[in-house]
Amino acid sequence: MIEVKEYICENIERLDTFLATQIGQTRSQIAQLIKKDCVWVDKKLVSRPGVKLKLNQTVKVEFPQHKEKKALEVNFDVEILYEDDDVLVINKPSGVTVHPAPSVKEATLVDWLKHKGIRLSTISGEERHGIVHRLDKGTSGTMVVAKNNVAHEFLSKQLQDKSMGRYYIAVVSPPLKDDITVIESNIGRSSNNRLKMACGLEHGKYAKTMFKQLALSSDEKAQLIACKLFTGRTHQIRVHLESINRHILGDHIYALSPKVEKSERILLHAYIIYFIHPTSNKKLYFTAKFDDVMKENIDKKFNLESINEIMETDTIINSFTITD
Repeated sequence: MIEVKEYICENIERLDTFLATQIGQTRSQIAQLIKKDCVWVDKKLVSRPGVKLKLNQTVKVEFPQHKEKKALEVNFDVEILYEDDDVLVINKPSGVTVHPAPSVKEATLVDWLKHKGIRLSTISGEERHGIVHRLDKGTSGTMVVAKNNVAHEFLSKQLQDKSMGRYYIAVVSPPLKDDITVIESNIGRSSNNRLKMACGLEHGKYAKTMFKQLALSSDEKAQLIACKLFTGRTHQIRVHLESINRHILGDHIYALSPKVEKSERILLHAYIIYFIHPTSNKKLYFTAKFDDVMKENIDKKFNLESINEIMETDTIINSFTITD
């Protein structure tokens, strides 16, 4: 059967913008649905993505049945930090894309979840089962996955009201000048390079990041830092660092120079995640260990005795609370 859903427009806005928000797809994906005669407004078939909706108009979408795709080989495993009937908390490996897309040819995190037979929410559609939020392919660390639609909606609201969040760890060069650095700058798609985001753009969205110094490397050329996001924009940590002429080691998109020291992976890790549990309403914290590549890089550059002490979960969190 074809899946059909209806949505009521509560604001005057473009059809593609409205649907992109409602069903969690890009405007280009919405345009494809319209091209395939899958979208109606007040029972009239729509041919243009830019149609202006009026208040209380009904938008009906028929989601085409997906052709059975050849199952991709899942050749990686994922560490599970916590699991119950509502949520799954994982440590996503670097190099794993979160959900399928036309440009992704290898198995994704969603493929792994399905391969393991883990029950997932369906609210985000076929390609994004269970996915409440995402991490870039190269970034590792904590993610929470919803196992039912009630949990998914509960967690999604927390993303909006900021009661869910993460603390990241990164190795940057050169070191930050101040112990605490706060950057507030709009972020939008770069007009010069479509792979990049950029700061200070009029069409961008407000973004705020706080950076905290943790340790200086032995040669004083790099620094271990903690990062806290107050918004969730694409590439936010990387873009805000670039705006002050810093970069994360292993980041080849926002690197200062091709001659700068390289790494097998970007040294950015979602270290701690916190959220309110959908059933118990208790605030939970989970910490994800570094993978071997990131651990070896940190071990090589920093004094391990001091690192172990400052990497305690409470120490990281408390280092930000004074200025929150």
